[in-house]
Amino acid sequence: MIDDNLSEVDEVKDYLAQVQTLLAKHRLVGEMVRRQEMPRHELIEGMVQKQHISELKQLFARLPLVTVALILSALSEEERLVAWKEVEEEHQDDILELLSDEIREALVDDGHRPSKRVMVNAFDLHNGRLRQVVVQRPSDFANIKPIWVDLVAPTPRVREWVGKQFGIELPDPANLTDLEASARFYIEDDDELHLHSDFLLDMAGESRNVAVAFILKNDILFSVRSEELPVFRLQRHRARTHSGYVADAKDVLLDLYAADAEYSADALEDIYASLEAVTKHVLSTHPTDEEAGLILADIAKQEDINGRIRRNVLDTRRAVSFLMRGKFLSPAQQEDARQIMRDIESLDGHTSFLFGKINFLMDAVVGFININQNQRVSKLTKLSIVFMPINIVAGIGGMSEFSMMTSGVPWPIAYGALTIGMGIVGWLTYLALCQGERREARSKLAAANARAQNRA
Repeated sequence: MIDDNLSEVDEVKDYLAQVQTLLAKHRLVGEMVRRQEMPRHELIEGMVQKQHISELKQLFARLPLVTVALILSALSEEERLVAWKEVEEEHQDDILELLSDEIREALVDDGHRPSKRVMVNAFDLHNGRLRQVVVQRPSDFANIKPIWVDLVAPTPRVREWVGKQFGIELPDPANLTDLEASARFYIEDDDELHLHSDFLLDMAGESRNVAVAFILKNDILFSVRSEELPVFRLQRHRARTHSGYVADAKDVLLDLYAADAEYSADALEDIYASLEAVTKHVLSTHPTDEEAGLILADIAKQEDINGRIRRNVLDTRRAVSFLMRGKFLSPAQQEDARQIMRDIESLDGHTSFLFGKINFLMDAVVGFININQNQRVSKLTKLSIVFMPINIVAGIGGMSEFSMMTSGVPWPIAYGALTIGMGIVGWLTYLALCQGERREARSKLAAANARAQNRA
């Protein structure tokens, strides 16, 4: 693992300073551009910020992988996530192996970017560990005996030559969601086992379920999906760094489902943290309508993620249950499958609890919105009550009888006295309302004190 103390490596410290300078310029320029008002703002912002990012990418490209790993270890969490996106994708797996477990899992779980190029990776067992081989042509399979072939966003041509190599037909990842739920798990006549499952992808900007097709044939697991997933990346590193972690293709499949349940649990913890912050804000303050709207939007987002986790867990349970009922697993694998089912049962309870907490918070926020509206309506009601007797006096002043009664009085004096009388009537009405509210508050306080004494 990487030693975080970089004081003895002057060269690395120089490169670290360069990276931090580029990241600081990238952040500073971005903030300055966003504050400026100008036409085609987004285009200019993108062009200015790409300058420093391009320099950072070029710097990483010419540095040794160990140096890049040391630099990433020394950066702050926010800087590390920005810098990690500029590391060449073909070097990421090797760099991840050099990082500590905490940093590695943070980068993997971040779901930093989906894979935008075709990837075919084969994995065989070497000294009890998975060994990864990037496959670019059929001849690359000649010297390996894979137990797992992983395809990410394969083109029809790639799916065709990989399928011919092993005598199977690989599905199009774009059509995996078209299957009915009852047709996701089945066995072909030649004992070819098919499973189509959803895996959670929880990133900072969005959360969704990604369909993955599994085919188990001749003790080889084939997985096909449209983009890279943190669960797959994490499992590859675990199997490559822990001897005896997997022994065959079914172990790989079960470990992927177990990692998916673990990843869902991590996402639930994030929801817990977000809802805890919302709860403190709702219960410790009286939110305004604008704040309540933002809170409702945040709660709705957490509810959507919780629903996706529940669906993902349900799909994983059905897949593992299918493997157990079909007696495809060895006794040891059956025990692993039962442990996965127990983990899923515990996640079900957590998702149900979160749904209840979300409903409570939404009701509380809506209640505060209603209170704010009632307060505004109450103020309008007071105003209408104050002006009601004033309107009566004003109506009397507008009658012809009033003019007849004040015919001997100059009109400025008569209507001035009427105006003063209207003001006095309005003020007396306001005082009467305030006195009534104070009486009501005292009566409520006395009733509360009486209830408290009775309970004591």
